[in-house]
Amino acid sequence: MDHVKCQQVANRSERKQPGCSTVFDDGKDVARRRARTRVQPKRDSTGRLTTCAFILSILAALAAIGLTSGSFDSGNSRSRDESGYESDPPVSDSETPSSSSGSPNTYSYEVVNTYPHDRHAFSQGLDFDGKTLFESTGKYGRSTVRRVNLETGKVEKQLQLDPRLFGEGLTLCNDKVIQLTWRHRLGYVYDAKTLKPLRTFRYDGEGWGLTYDGDHLIMSDGSDKLRFLDPISFAHVRTIRVKDGVRSVRDLNELEFVNGEVLANIWHSDRIAMISPETGKVTGWIDLSGLLSKPLGPESVLNGIAYEDGRLFVTGKNWPQLFEIELVKKSRK
Repeated sequence: MDHVKCQQVANRSERKQPGCSTVFDDGKDVARRRARTRVQPKRDSTGRLTTCAFILSILAALAAIGLTSGSFDSGNSRSRDESGYESDPPVSDSETPSSSSGSPNTYSYEVVNTYPHDRHAFSQGLDFDGKTLFESTGKYGRSTVRRVNLETGKVEKQLQLDPRLFGEGLTLCNDKVIQLTWRHRLGYVYDAKTLKPLRTFRYDGEGWGLTYDGDHLIMSDGSDKLRFLDPISFAHVRTIRVKDGVRSVRDLNELEFVNGEVLANIWHSDRIAMISPETGKVTGWIDLSGLLSKPLGPESVLNGIAYEDGRLFVTGKNWPQLFEIELVKKSRK
């Protein structure tokens, strides 16, 4: 099949061809926390270690240097949710420094418009070409790639994925739609008009979010890394680590490229990070708390960002609405 032919854009701040996202204004790499407690072994009347105490002292020493099995590492347990995800515990909002002099800008929002959204869609990827929404949905046996009418929320065209696959991030690249899957390391390229599959490609690690900056595909894998791929060969080009100050920002999920920056949903958070694609530095935080008036469930989280011609759209997993919003910059205290 033909390779994806993505137009190279010299100026990232300018508008791309319709269908390529632009911007406005390998494995998980997680910090481990271990309790390191010194254990004083018991000795017999001669001062020698008892057999049991000797074994305990060896285990304590191994735990201190991180060589014991995962069962001793209660601070880094992994959990599997009802959707099938298995991931390290998400970063809580309190772990990200608040804005101060030299800190990232912070933004609230105003709702411009509300549109219907399929509440059965476990949204994993979102993009917009000025007329039509493109969406990737997840869960085993229910994953799809679809074209959706913005005004009505009606699914105009849909393709069901193999039930063994879990749909993930999605982006438009000129007249192509590119979709990731979670753990199969398998990506798909479709014709944007017909959703006809054109080819597949492979990548390392897990697939979470995906966007296109006019030069490269940018993908997340749930860690603090963003990987840049060649849009034709899908070869790895470079990787950046995302940080807010000195602190790593992990659980990077759905992505969108907006005016020279990468916007990233943070899994299980109501906030979106604004990231420099050159340095990985977080330049801003968008707080979308309260956007959905009634929480629907623990996994019905904010996930899905699309942008085109100055219009910013967000939604979530199984949300009944899709929101068009404007950002409001907060003043520094």
